[in-house]
Amino acid sequence: MLTQEENTMLTQVGPGTPMGELFRRYWMPAMLSEEIPGADSTPARVKILGENLVAFRDSNGNPGVIDAYCPHRGAPLFFGRNEECGLRCVYHGWKFDVDGKCVDLPNSPEGETYKDKVSIAAYPAVDKGGIIWVYMGPKENQPPFHQFQWLDLPLSHIFMQKTTLNCNYFQSMEGDLDASHAYFLHRTLDDQTANISARIREDGPTYFDPTPRYALEDTDYGLLMGAIRKQSDGSQFVSVAHWMLPSYTTPGASPTVLQMNIRVPIDDENCFQYRLRYDLNEPLSAQELNEDKYGGFLFPELIPGTHITVANKSNDYLVDRVAQKNYSFTGIKAFQIQDLALIEDQWGPVSPRTGEHLVSADTAVIRVRQIMLKAARDLMEGTEPESATNPKAYRVLPDRMTLPGDVVVEDVLSPFGVPKQ
Repeated sequence: MLTQEENTMLTQVGPGTPMGELFRRYWMPAMLSEEIPGADSTPARVKILGENLVAFRDSNGNPGVIDAYCPHRGAPLFFGRNEECGLRCVYHGWKFDVDGKCVDLPNSPEGETYKDKVSIAAYPAVDKGGIIWVYMGPKENQPPFHQFQWLDLPLSHIFMQKTTLNCNYFQSMEGDLDASHAYFLHRTLDDQTANISARIREDGPTYFDPTPRYALEDTDYGLLMGAIRKQSDGSQFVSVAHWMLPSYTTPGASPTVLQMNIRVPIDDENCFQYRLRYDLNEPLSAQELNEDKYGGFLFPELIPGTHITVANKSNDYLVDRVAQKNYSFTGIKAFQIQDLALIEDQWGPVSPRTGEHLVSADTAVIRVRQIMLKAARDLMEGTEPESATNPKAYRVLPDRMTLPGDVVVEDVLSPFGVPKQ
């Protein structure tokens, strides 16, 4: 259980807050690349870490992420003209490039000289892996770019969905640190026979232990987690996952298609989730893509033109009480929607956590909270996060293994936290 002060530090992400400043030391997704699809395409609104921004591509296709408001008199740049390597405010014609430099100030006679004295907040942006990434911290602390293994893949190997969640980023992320909920929340009532999630994990457990325990190991990137389940034959099934500072997780490994979840705070009460599945060796199969795009279980249906799920809080996530009685534990169709129904209102969109009663199944949740709070406190005292400047440490992958019952899992876990070259 956290104190009120600790929970405030953990959940507040605006400029100047301890956690907000920690997030600003890392490259974070700003949007999908397809949201600004080409040179001089329509600008897009962006809100991250409590800051209102606008994104665009210039005439050379370079992405820019800048302040949402013109520094002249605060007009919204979303309505600007994207032309000739800059975004021009339609109020008085002031124009800014992707670096925030004012390149034209046409409405006053002194504009040709005065423009050099005007700039707008602009953040370094990189287009990679189907995502526009942005760094929002101090220029002198800008870290090298990520080296996740999936970033090296052709886009044909990746499927990604971005969704808007109406809760705090950490509230969303905690589910990936909690192995015990899967047996209940994502369960079907036929011993998982009809469970799509279980079927895609072909080498998964034959007996699903509802009381897993965690083996944990601190790493250069965050936390290595082994969720250990006893099997009916006495063996141990171990699902190996990673939590990476500040908000990356690698849950749900299958034999070939791996997964990463990324949470990006919009503000204190809302976040984006980028959920991606990828194959390191082959393009995703037609069957895999068909399930991802249209199956509606692994990736939920979105309201067209938005990142909002069709099943959402306003319609009780389309819970089907008949299906709950006869088919699934929840009566809610999509895997992710099952999570949303339980996390978007844990005592509200920002859980106070002061009334929790934690148990041994929550050990990974507890450990990640401790790591995050320590990193934020260290930064307040002037110590920069080492993980932000060590992108090679993030080249780790989820895995799964079956071990004899007498093997000490902690003794074999460490190699899974070593980055792959």
